[in-house]
Amino acid sequence: MRVVVLADTHAPRYWKGCPPAVAAHLATADVVLHAGDVCTPDVLDLLAGYAPVHVVMGNNDVAEVAAWGAPATLQVELGGVQVAMVHDSGQKEGRTSRLRRRFPTADLVVFGHSHIPMDVSGEGLRIFNPGSPTDKRRQPHRTLGLLDLADGRITDARIVQLP
Repeated sequence: MRVVVLADTHAPRYWKGCPPAVAAHLATADVVLHAGDVCTPDVLDLLAGYAPVHVVMGNNDVAEVAAWGAPATLQVELGGVQVAMVHDSGQKEGRTSRLRRRFPTADLVVFGHSHIPMDVSGEGLRIFNPGSPTDKRRQPHRTLGLLDLADGRITDARIVQLP
């Protein structure tokens, strides 16, 4: 299962339409995860045209994003992997152990908010922030995440730099 992971698209301020490099990855998706700060539900409609979408609310999301189906947190099984999602994972110190306590049955926690790409393992948990495909802030590149899941395992996880 190919999973395209996005966060912090911030439409319409930064997401004026789907960037071609993002669309190329979406074309290969079996499922899309968006870790919040979509800001407007039209982005989710566009993403759903590629593959089923799981999304959580971000601190900049409008009520219509919640109405689209975005809860504050979410846990789903994908390819036999228990995937939890939350927008803001809190401070850096103690993050992995804090997320382990919050999502005790998760294999992977996907989050956003900081716009800082991250793929870290610890406490029997992998945590993954795809960064932002549109608003890199102080990061050197715009990014998204790709996950390959099979037989209850994460077979590949990558942060992809975008032009």
